[in-house]
Amino acid sequence: MFAENLTETLLRVLERPELKVLAQFCCITLNPSIGHPFQVNRQGGITLGAPCLGEETVVAFHLRHALELAVLLKKTSESQRETTRIILAAARTTARFWLLDSCADQPPPEAWVRVFSAADVPTKAALKAVYPVFQPLVAEAGGHEQRPLSSGEWDEIFDWLVKAWSLIGPVEALMAEGGDARLSVGVRTGLNHYGCSHRPRPWAVTFASSTASSLSERGFTGGELARLALMRAVLQGNAHTFLKQKARDIRGYLAGFFGLVDSDAVILSPSGTDSALAVLAFSAACNKPVTTVLTAPDETGSGVPFAAQGCHFAQETARGVLVEKGSLVDGFPADTRCLTLPLRNVEGGLRLSDDVVHSCQVMVAEEVAAGRRVLLHVLDLSKTGLLAPDMEAIAALCAAYPGCLDVVVDACQTRLMPQRVKTYLDREWAVMVTGSKFYTGPPFCGALLLPDSWKKRLAHGGLPAGLAAYANQCEWPSSPACQVLASGANHGLLLRWSAARAEMEAFAAIPADVVSERLHSFLHAVTQAILTQPDLQLLTPYVPQRPILPDDWDRRQTILSFMVRAPEAPDIDTPLDFDRCRKLYQWLNADVSDYVPLVDRKLGALLCHIGQPVALSHPHARGGKAAALRLSAGARLISGEPSHDGLGTKARMAREIADARKVLEKISLILAHWSAIATADPLPSYAPKFSMGFPALDADGSSRHHGNGAGSQQAGITISSLALGRS
Repeated sequence: MFAENLTETLLRVLERPELKVLAQFCCITLNPSIGHPFQVNRQGGITLGAPCLGEETVVAFHLRHALELAVLLKKTSESQRETTRIILAAARTTARFWLLDSCADQPPPEAWVRVFSAADVPTKAALKAVYPVFQPLVAEAGGHEQRPLSSGEWDEIFDWLVKAWSLIGPVEALMAEGGDARLSVGVRTGLNHYGCSHRPRPWAVTFASSTASSLSERGFTGGELARLALMRAVLQGNAHTFLKQKARDIRGYLAGFFGLVDSDAVILSPSGTDSALAVLAFSAACNKPVTTVLTAPDETGSGVPFAAQGCHFAQETARGVLVEKGSLVDGFPADTRCLTLPLRNVEGGLRLSDDVVHSCQVMVAEEVAAGRRVLLHVLDLSKTGLLAPDMEAIAALCAAYPGCLDVVVDACQTRLMPQRVKTYLDREWAVMVTGSKFYTGPPFCGALLLPDSWKKRLAHGGLPAGLAAYANQCEWPSSPACQVLASGANHGLLLRWSAARAEMEAFAAIPADVVSERLHSFLHAVTQAILTQPDLQLLTPYVPQRPILPDDWDRRQTILSFMVRAPEAPDIDTPLDFDRCRKLYQWLNADVSDYVPLVDRKLGALLCHIGQPVALSHPHARGGKAAALRLSAGARLISGEPSHDGLGTKARMAREIADARKVLEKISLILAHWSAIATADPLPSYAPKFSMGFPALDADGSSRHHGNGAGSQQAGITISSLALGRS
């Protein structure tokens, strides 16, 4: 292989979005004459050796190791114990990076990878045996060698590592913790249950904010900078204090964002379902049997009906406690009932608003008459963008049954202006929000916002003991009632919120009138594209009925839901059934280029991630059950992202619209070649096959990545003349 090709590989690796954050703090040169993979110094300098001129995943491994070691060592003293901690932490992070970055059957570049990627801490003997491999990677001032550690120093370092082990890793691995199995990354796909990644995918088309989104480079940077701060706390042995302060900071930020007085009105939760369990705890504290009324639970989360009755909704909690799904959480009353308020009829159409309100009134009246407290979940908005029941009618119900009715607004889509949230809280309604839907942060970052009357309940009652399996004290208000909760901290949740916060700040910086203008241009163009596509049928857009605010943008439908023609049917009158629609959803996020004609292969390779299908009744669908796919406008559409640098606003919005049209075109392409694709059943993938995880070609052959490009100088990275293939 020619040197030019080898150095092109290195430059491609340096362009990887998840490596750029650390690379900005370093100065990188190449010297193939050194026998080690690299050497770093305490000024952020990295010299790459000959092993960094090899196969791409191996180059990425060594570069990730060098970056972690250089950044953590930067401006530290030459204390041997501190250096050893840093060396071991960098090895642990790099080993876990390899597990995420390589094929399952690919042998690791270094023998120590298996030891440092394991769930259990290596033995002291194993650490001492492998440590000499790492010592030459650090170039000390004056060239003096590090002295051997004493037995007592090794004892101290080992004790530290045992406590720190679970907190050490790349941010994309740590963010997948502190949730449930849906966050786990598939070995074959590189994606989680939601079809997204905690690494940026700037080469993919993403309109999935109604379900979950892969991180943008902005979100990844927010999470990575928080991880670096955590790592420095870990190295100093004060990680617990750091995480508790981080929880307070995030709660304080959310309080300010939504106009609340202080952080004691904010509870952090991994998901909307966790929030629903917390909500029931507040209602149950009033010492009356509770009836939960769920509005359209089929358009919220699948675990909500369990949580609404005080039951475990998965096999494992966010704190990693194994539980029995469906069994009662310790301390919750066993007499909780759950009723359903549907928003659609048996044909899948929307019920009249007055009918929904009347059904709700009857339910509340009957339950209150039976001596029960009613906990009513209302939607703003549902998976398909529904706002219901009518909020003024709900306010009238609260006035009719004072002290008998609790209302929680499920605003987990968070497709509303912060002023609306404040209005709900002023009505003494609790509000569930997330940073992971409209705001396009990583999945599993939620929050429950408390009105004053709910906060006061913590002063007069306790919480169910079983909540300790789900939540930590630092995530809740400072109250004696919360002492029953766990004393730890959910580092994954806090890192995910750090990423979401970066997106929220970017969106909040855009004036409301500009938000409205950009949403209008995008939604109008994409609506017309769906209407003119014979393979699709747009669900009648539901316009949220809200009071008018100056320059409001949330009185429009930002989730475009549509059904798809069954491949064997002549027209859309026979829509695709739910099971096959789920396959279509997965194949959109897969490279199907091998199963379509050559002329369509660029489009077939384009990875398209949109909202998961929502089940709908339909008389002509197979089994009577159709589904709606969802193409959504999220905050990132408005604020842009770093991979769009260099594009003007008009050009960027035109590109977003063109990308949305490509999603629709790929749907038709899959329908046209359904049999061949169904036989192969390709899996979704983090990146197209030809890109190897790096910036890939767009469907029209142009680059989807709009960074500064790989050059001789970028973001603080210096490449020597050797790296550019010159003598």
